[in-house]
Amino acid sequence: MVLTALRGGLVFLTRLPVGVDEASWDAFRRTPVTFPLVGYGLGALAAIPFLFPVPVPTAAALYMAALYVLTGVTHADGLADVGDAAAVHGDAEERLAVLKDSQTGVGGALALGLALVTLGLGALSVAGTAPRVAFPLVVAAEVGAKTGMATLICTGESAHEGLGSALIDVNDVSNLVPVAVSLVLLPALLSTPVTDVSGVTTAAFAAVAAASLAPVAVAVLAGRWGNEHLGGVSGDVLGTANELGRVTGLHAGVLAWTLF
Repeated sequence: MVLTALRGGLVFLTRLPVGVDEASWDAFRRTPVTFPLVGYGLGALAAIPFLFPVPVPTAAALYMAALYVLTGVTHADGLADVGDAAAVHGDAEERLAVLKDSQTGVGGALALGLALVTLGLGALSVAGTAPRVAFPLVVAAEVGAKTGMATLICTGESAHEGLGSALIDVNDVSNLVPVAVSLVLLPALLSTPVTDVSGVTTAAFAAVAAASLAPVAVAVLAGRWGNEHLGGVSGDVLGTANELGRVTGLHAGVLAWTLF
């Protein structure tokens, strides 16, 4: 079941040519823990540039390029749509109409531009650390972003019929348990390679924990905004949680590493 769901998750969350069928899609949408599991693989692949002995800006640029080659722009498009909807002064019906508009307005351009700039700055900060620190931070931020999406799917109400409702309507809070377990284990798993004889266990654990938990907090805020302004969570809100969660996770991880 999980392996079938993983194939469906790779199709939904990445651009990897794994092939999809009705069974894998149905298994994926009923198995939210697939989101963080795919996040592990995505994060590991996107973090590879930080292992190369290249200049900091080059590593950051390669990371961003790898990230969007692997994931595509579907979730970024969701962020742009939400940015446009947030700029509308109207009720939920008017905002939903803007979400469905394929054209990107000033609000969407601003939201996407700020997200990309802050992602680039976060990548530069991560690249400034040692490779053994950068790699787990990137993985943690990606897993956290995907966990945030899964959290909304398990706890939210759909705003309208569409891709978001296809995921949200078949899940409830009981499906959040394995998602939470996968996240709780993350700091212990990823902080181990960062630990060395100089005793950086606390800093490593704090950095990975911050990078993985901060995106979930962002997702909760995104879900609250969706409930208040759209009448629920849409696929675009899920995309927003992913994009902003990743950015926040990178910055939170580096900040925690610096402070501890």
